[in-house]
Amino acid sequence: MDTSVEAASTDKLGRRSGPRRKYTIAEKRAIVEETQRRGASVAEVAQRHHVNANLLFGWRRLYQQGVLSEEGPSSQPALLPVKVSTPTVLPSERAARKSRALKKPNSGSIEIEFPGGQHLRIHGQVDSAMLTRVLAALSQR
Repeated sequence: MDTSVEAASTDKLGRRSGPRRKYTIAEKRAIVEETQRRGASVAEVAQRHHVNANLLFGWRRLYQQGVLSEEGPSSQPALLPVKVSTPTVLPSERAARKSRALKKPNSGSIEIEFPGGQHLRIHGQVDSAMLTRVLAALSQR
């Protein structure tokens, strides 16, 4: 008579916890191939191997994709030819350009106070032709 007792830890809800069983690719493949036999039930195969049926369905999907093949997934991914048609700005270059732009000294500012208490503030470089048109439009009001 076997009197050995396996200690199993449980969580607050009484579910078994502890180290999970790890299956090799060969074991997964063998279990999946068992489900593909004529008249086999995925649920019955899962119960017989103490595996959740949802996990077994996931293995079947991997098997169909070739991930569980004997040689395993291909070690090198297939590469496609690429041609760069426009120059690429790397994020580090973009950040460097942005920081240089922020460090540029302010070339000046203009503040105009109109009768009636309105203010016009212009910061940075100002196109004189555009400023002339804006002032002419505002003075006609």
